[in-house]
Amino acid sequence: MLLVPGTAALADGMFGPPQTLSRKSGGLNTAVAYRYAEDTFRHDADYVIRQNQVYSQAAYGAGDIWEVYGRIGISDLRISGAFVSTDAATSTTKTDFAENWKFFGTLGAKAFLPLGKIFGIGAFVQGTYHMSNYTDNVAGVHNGTPFETDLKIKNLWDVHGGIGLQATVPWNIKLYAGPYVYYSEADAVLTPTVPGILFGAENVSVHNKSIAGGFFGIDVPLAKGFRLNIEGQFADRFSVGSAVTYTY
Repeated sequence: MLLVPGTAALADGMFGPPQTLSRKSGGLNTAVAYRYAEDTFRHDADYVIRQNQVYSQAAYGAGDIWEVYGRIGISDLRISGAFVSTDAATSTTKTDFAENWKFFGTLGAKAFLPLGKIFGIGAFVQGTYHMSNYTDNVAGVHNGTPFETDLKIKNLWDVHGGIGLQATVPWNIKLYAGPYVYYSEADAVLTPTVPGILFGAENVSVHNKSIAGGFFGIDVPLAKGFRLNIEGQFADRFSVGSAVTYTY
């Protein structure tokens, strides 16, 4: 398999095997999945972003060639060091941002070209938008005066596109890997601003540190119609997920 270093992206869900899972004559497949994701966002400094994502997917395709899919899911959001103060006169009760489950939606499409009975190559594109704001507050003291402020992460979205190589081995197990490019962005707003707390203080957009990464995975048949997909995305940080699919 091919592994291309880059950065682990906050893609909301896995990319999956390049070959479509729908019946060749055309049809629907569905999935339920869980994914743990990490990435690095940049705003004056680097901040590690972590998410736990649970989602369901519905997809339709045909001919082992094309497939379109949609997802709806929920995700939490953790930002390490978001409330760290660079001002000695400002102290906070905590350093990390944390917000629990909010809804997101994803739309995507993939195409696959077989290169014989074993190998094939495919391409995909998908985009995600988080429908709700992530909000957390922090209290502290500045120059002896207590304060409380809210940090809001709004309009979190991403878009991904990539190419995958696939090998089908005995028992119809699919191994796949490939590179992708992506962009992710959100608005960070700190209200009111506090001297020393930089993340969101200027009401600016934050975005991913890098633009490329690599993914790899395995797709294994289970009982009739069911398959298990396990996938990782890796570079400076590692993300991993698993999904159970059913083809109708």
